Amino acid sequence: MRLLFVHQNFPAQFKHLAPALATQHEVVAFTMQKNMPADWQGVRLISYQAVRGSTPAVHPWVGDFETKVIRAEAAFNAAIELRDSGFSPDLIIAHPAWGESLFLKDVWPKAKLAVYCEFFYHANGADVGFDKEFYAPAPADVCRLRLKNLNNFLHFNLVDAGIAPTRWQASTFPKSFRSKITVIHEGIDTTIIAPNEQISLNLNGDNGSITLSRDDEIITFISRRLEPYRGYHIFMRALPELLRRRPNARVLIVGDDAVGYGAPPPNGTWKGVFLNEVIQQLDMSRVHFLGHVPYELLIPLLQLSRVHVYLTYPFVLSWSLLEAMSAGCAIVASDTRPLHEAIRHDETGRLVNFFDPKALTEEVCYLLDNPEKRATLGANARAFAQATYDLKTICLPKQLAWVESLLA
Repeated sequence: MRLLFVHQNFPAQFKHLAPALATQHEVVAFTMQKNMPADWQGVRLISYQAVRGSTPAVHPWVGDFETKVIRAEAAFNAAIELRDSGFSPDLIIAHPAWGESLFLKDVWPKAKLAVYCEFFYHANGADVGFDKEFYAPAPADVCRLRLKNLNNFLHFNLVDAGIAPTRWQASTFPKSFRSKITVIHEGIDTTIIAPNEQISLNLNGDNGSITLSRDDEIITFISRRLEPYRGYHIFMRALPELLRRRPNARVLIVGDDAVGYGAPPPNGTWKGVFLNEVIQQLDMSRVHFLGHVPYELLIPLLQLSRVHVYLTYPFVLSWSLLEAMSAGCAIVASDTRPLHEAIRHDETGRLVNFFDPKALTEEVCYLLDNPEKRATLGANARAFAQATYDLKTICLPKQLAWVESLLA
C-alpha cells in the first residue's frame, strides 16, 4: 500500500510510526524543512514551500486562516506534482494544524484521510482565559477563536479518522466529530528512558564546570519554551523560598527563550521577565539555565532529578512529563485537567494548584524530605508509563493496528 504523511516539521509526532510503516508499505512524507535528505529511515521526503507571505494589514480575525490557506496551496501544488509522477496514496496521515491537508482530497479523492487531533480551541474552559494575569477578556475573543477553528471545521467533512494522544485532548473536539477519534499516544521508549542510580553528568556554565550525580539534591524543570503556558512564572516565583529552605539544592531549567504558545511579553523574553522579578533573591550559582538541550542530554538530566516539576495550562500534554515518569522521577505537577490521565495524586506524583508558588514549594520540600515517598512515587510513575505509554509494547502496536484498519 501507499501512504503519505504530512507535517510541516516531519517527523514530529510521526517519528516512530512512519518508519515502522515504511518496512511494510511505500511511504512518502511532505515537510516544510529545507535541505532534507531524499530518504529518512525508509520514508521518501518531499519539501514544499509557500510561494507568498501573509497580506499586510489583513483583518486580524482572518490572518491565521490566510496563513493556513497559503500553506495548503503549497502542499496542494506539491501533491499535484507527486500525483503526476505516478504516486497515488491509499491513506494520507496529516497534522492539520497548519492547513496543509485542506486540499489533498481534491488531488486524490479516493484516498482516505486521517488527521492528528492535537487541540480544538475554546473561548472558555481550556487555555484561553485560564491565567488571568496575562488575559484581558474581550468580546471579540469568541469571534477570533471561532475563525481560528475554521481550519478544523473544514477538515471534519473531509476526514475518515482522527487520532489523539490523550483522552483530554480528544475531548476538546466537538461531539459530532469525536466518534472518529481514536486515542493512542505516540509512545515513550521506556527501555531507553529508565532510572539510573549511577548517573553522573558534567555541566559547563557561567560559574565553571560542575559534576552532578544522584548524591546531589537536583530539582528539574523542563519545557521546550520558558513561558507562562508551561508555568515558568509560577516556578520562578517559588524559587526564592525553595532555595532558602534547601541550601544544598541545585535547580536545572531546560527551555529556550522563544515564544511557543500565547503572546510574547511587552519587552524582552518571558525567561528574562520572570528571572528579573526574583533574581535579587536567588543564589544564581545554584540555578542553571541550560537552554535547549539535545535529547541525549535530556535523559540523564531526568535520571539525576530528585524532584521534577511540571506545570501546564489546560492544553497539550508535553512528552517531557511522560519521559520524567519513565525515568522514575518523583513529580510535582499542576492540578490541571491534561495531567489527570497520568498523574494520580499521591500515587504517580503530587498535584498542586497551578497558581500557588507557596504550595509548590511545600510539595517539593515535602518530597525532598521524604526519600521513601519519592521512591514510591517514582516507581509507581515508571510502572504507569510502562503499562500505558510504552512505545514498543503498547503505543506503536496500537498505532499500526489503527493504520492497518484504515487501509483494510
